[in-house]
Amino acid sequence: MTHAYRPLDRLLGIMARLRDPERGCPWDREQDFATIAPYTIEEAYEVADAIERGDMAALKDELGDLLLQVVFHARMAEETGLFAFDDVATAIADKMVRRHPHVFGDADIAGVAAQNEAWEAHKAKERAASGTTSALDGVALALPALLRAAKVSRRAARIGFDWPDSSGVLAKIDEEIAEIEAEMAAGDRVRLEDEIGDLLFAAANLARKLDIEPETALRRATAKFERRFRRVEQLAAERGVEPGLDALEALWQEVKKAE
Repeated sequence: MTHAYRPLDRLLGIMARLRDPERGCPWDREQDFATIAPYTIEEAYEVADAIERGDMAALKDELGDLLLQVVFHARMAEETGLFAFDDVATAIADKMVRRHPHVFGDADIAGVAAQNEAWEAHKAKERAASGTTSALDGVALALPALLRAAKVSRRAARIGFDWPDSSGVLAKIDEEIAEIEAEMAAGDRVRLEDEIGDLLFAAANLARKLDIEPETALRRATAKFERRFRRVEQLAAERGVEPGLDALEALWQEVKKAE
């Protein structure tokens, strides 16, 4: 009688076979946590890209690729006796139940804002229990710089280190621009890099104050620039326009007005 495996059981079995020391795939056998980590990050971004494009067929595929990354890491951990896939699933299930006492317990939470506060309070208790001492502990170094800047500033804001409103951040941005201009005049490349970083950090803070995800905003701005620039290139080729700022800027403004 044939045993009917769940798709997840099949996937776990496939990964075990790929990692088999004798019968597995040479490439899969040679990998470790560090070599697989970049693929994990890449797959997460591809999930976000499919969502951004509204491509649900691609999203299904990309979610599968991301799930494979979890299975891959869990298999390598199981081989060394650290933990297995079931331990990963159990840990996140326990965490979700623990952080939702209003759903799985007797707690009463009025709305989304109160739920967010309770969620952060639970996370803070977990960090304290693990021995962390700073509000900034646990913010992953591997996050994209802009995303990490927003997360760090959000953590600082939770203990009161924040502007009362967005006008304070706008003033800070003006200040950073003035400092950039001063360093450009001085010609100190190291200090100029510092000031550019301060400006980007302030911009991430402004996005946070306005409840906008800076990573998403920048991705969309980059996509918009790419779309418009490709159209500028197309028009320039069609009209025989020579490369140059004035001519391309005129086409750029034309493209903007047409949208």
